[in-house]
Amino acid sequence: MIDPGKLAAWRERFSNDRPHQTEDANFRKAAALGFKDAGRRALPYSGIPTLLTAPYRPDAPDLSDFGGLQAALIGVPMDLAVTNRAGARLGPRAIRNVERIGPFHHALKLAPMAELRTADVGDVPFRSRFSLEQSLDDIEAFMTRVIAAGVRPLSAGGDHSISYPILRAVGRGRPVGLVHIDAHCDTSGVYDGSRFHHGGPFRQAVLDGVLDPERTIQIGIRGGGEYLWEFSFETGMTVIHADEVDAMGIERVVARARQVVGEAPFYVSFDVDGIDPAFTPGTGTPEVGGLTPREAQRILRGLAGLNVVGGDVVEVAPQYDATTVTAQIGAQMMFEILALLALAPR
Repeated sequence: MIDPGKLAAWRERFSNDRPHQTEDANFRKAAALGFKDAGRRALPYSGIPTLLTAPYRPDAPDLSDFGGLQAALIGVPMDLAVTNRAGARLGPRAIRNVERIGPFHHALKLAPMAELRTADVGDVPFRSRFSLEQSLDDIEAFMTRVIAAGVRPLSAGGDHSISYPILRAVGRGRPVGLVHIDAHCDTSGVYDGSRFHHGGPFRQAVLDGVLDPERTIQIGIRGGGEYLWEFSFETGMTVIHADEVDAMGIERVVARARQVVGEAPFYVSFDVDGIDPAFTPGTGTPEVGGLTPREAQRILRGLAGLNVVGGDVVEVAPQYDATTVTAQIGAQMMFEILALLALAPR
């Protein structure tokens, strides 16, 4: 039997044809992002697709203050540095086509874009589609402008080599720490005559003095390339293999990550091949035995409140992604990192 008094109260409160109105302050902020005039929701399949359905501000990079933004979502469509299957240049476009990510983060209890002035500012402008070295210079130049304006970058790649020039910009004033989720440590040396490839960005960042290896943790590592990652172990990086995540449990992994990066600024780099290819087939170097999406989410959420200064999600290659699940996961992980940026000290 329903209490008549309660039923009357519910009818008074919830029968007003205003489902987007709520008493909870955090819910109200999220509703304001999703509902427009007269309670109408924006159509998720309509309009120009943007990263995380953020406002589109291609003009911001031309403004001295980046349009007053606090966080910039940036496409980096470049995959000239892959060692296996190409195609991650199409990753930003695939992630932009994902609908219905956010606006509310139920676990961290906030709507990131209501707390942080955020926009999709478009793609890094490349001078050449053929030159890897020139493309890396272009990324660094663009990200340097972002950092100079006091904006925190969150990028959609592109292959993992893009993290190197981003770290050169982010860590220029002082070396930053790193939380890195991946199947591979990406700290190998010269490969086929080049030190610039997606298997070695963090080696180069350490040698350039922009990444602190003792404040770097790499999670989800596995596969047959362990012999390539000696640099990680010799320079003091913390490496947690995928099977060790099972043995430790997520809470201990998070505690170790928080201990490694501490209170100082750090960057988050998320390679979708850190997730098992059962969930992320659309990537260039899949490795069986990876994390589940939920494990990865729990690890990222465990970093809430720390000093995250930027991040990237890389290696989404949509031509191998028949059901778009990889792009879906890539977009969701970008949203997780955006929530961390919203909760980071400013």
